[in-house]
Amino acid sequence: MDQPQTPAESRELRVRKLRFRAWHRGLRELDLLLGRYADAAHDSMTEADFRAFEALLDVPDRLLLAWIVGEEPVPEASNSPLFRRLVAFHNGGGERR
Repeated sequence: MDQPQTPAESRELRVRKLRFRAWHRGLRELDLLLGRYADAAHDSMTEADFRAFEALLDVPDRLLLAWIVGEEPVPEASNSPLFRRLVAFHNGGGERR
């Protein structure tokens, strides 16, 4: 019988899933952009950040890449603080909180 997970175990599982999805998009450029950010930022992510990142993972690859590099306008619903930190991370070379 499975034991119930503690909050720390539950968070660890969620982080592992998030990082896997970030690194396995199918478009190598996004793997690098999202995977590197997930690796660097997961420890400081809040519940709202997790939800925002998970929502970004559901956006089609080409559209998300266009948002990140500034080729397409980011819809207000997706222009979260996490999204802006993700862009700043890649433009500035490190996470900005």
